[in-house]
Amino acid sequence: FGLSVSSYKNGPAGEEAANRKVLGSSFFQQYSHIVSFVFSLYGTKERLLKPLSGFSGMSGEMKELASVISRDIYLHCPNVRWEDIVGLEDAKRLVKEAVVYPIKYPQLFTGILSPWKGLLLYGPPGTGKTLLAKAVATECKTTFFNISASSIVSKWRGDSEKLVRVLFELARYHAPSTIFLDELESVMGQRGSSMGGEHEGSRRMKTELLVQMDGLARSDDLVFVLAASNMPWELDHAMLRRLEKRILVSLPQSQARQAMISHWLPPLTSTGGVELRTDLDYETLAEDVEGYSGSDIRLVCKEAAMRPVRKIFDALELHQDEDTDMPAIHLETVTTTDFLEVLAHTKPSARSLIDRYTAWESEYKSV
Repeated sequence: FGLSVSSYKNGPAGEEAANRKVLGSSFFQQYSHIVSFVFSLYGTKERLLKPLSGFSGMSGEMKELASVISRDIYLHCPNVRWEDIVGLEDAKRLVKEAVVYPIKYPQLFTGILSPWKGLLLYGPPGTGKTLLAKAVATECKTTFFNISASSIVSKWRGDSEKLVRVLFELARYHAPSTIFLDELESVMGQRGSSMGGEHEGSRRMKTELLVQMDGLARSDDLVFVLAASNMPWELDHAMLRRLEKRILVSLPQSQARQAMISHWLPPLTSTGGVELRTDLDYETLAEDVEGYSGSDIRLVCKEAAMRPVRKIFDALELHQDEDTDMPAIHLETVTTTDFLEVLAHTKPSARSLIDRYTAWESEYKSV
């Protein structure tokens, strides 16, 4: 609200200024209470951000770029909790050490115990890297920047590195903040590795990103960089040094696979008044889906649930044509045999790559 915080003189003018200041402060408090009441009334969980008018030390051009970056701030809660993620215990522990605990216990994270500034999640697609980022946005109560290549790459000369600089300045302004860089290899590939030489603008943008990351490591700002990559072997080595922790998010283990199947296909599900029952040997099926990612397992479960639904489409279409009342819908039970038949026609998407991830982990692991 642009309240004045400068000193004022004694006398009538000073008293008037003091009254304006008190009134302004009182109005701000009342407005905050009204906003909180309205949000609680309608159940809105949109995050309130500090206005960009207070983003000082920037030219008009930089403030325009700041408004562009601000569009990538998560204002709505993704509603993904830690307990919604099966497995990934090392990743959850390190994220809490880097984001949650330094805010709750700042007296512990000083000197050599300063919090981690960068964390890389790498592994096959569909194993929960982006899901973990959504849990960070939900649980950590920080300003969450969801950044991809389109956010910081511009066709205008010099704008890409300016966008990178403004991104980190905004993160400091809205601190505590988390910057999530998805598909990092598309932004920070190895310099000079492209055929025919690398474009000058790309080199400048990468250099600025490295400079800003180095500045984070030497400051006390509560800004944390969380990066995800499906191809870590393509990342620049200077970036790997700045990402202090590097965790392989591998294919789920047997216990995690069993928990996923029982979550997506419980014994009884009721949706829209239609009941879907299952009779599955979860332990056996967990062994059969070895090598499948979490996304693959969800796809198999969805396909298995569709099998009894497909059998009633003809009856539903017939009643639709006759313009009669819709009959009660009774779905057949999904059995272990149904699941295995679906499994025979749905192959894993990333099993062939796991050896390459394991080899890269043996050389660059940092947990």
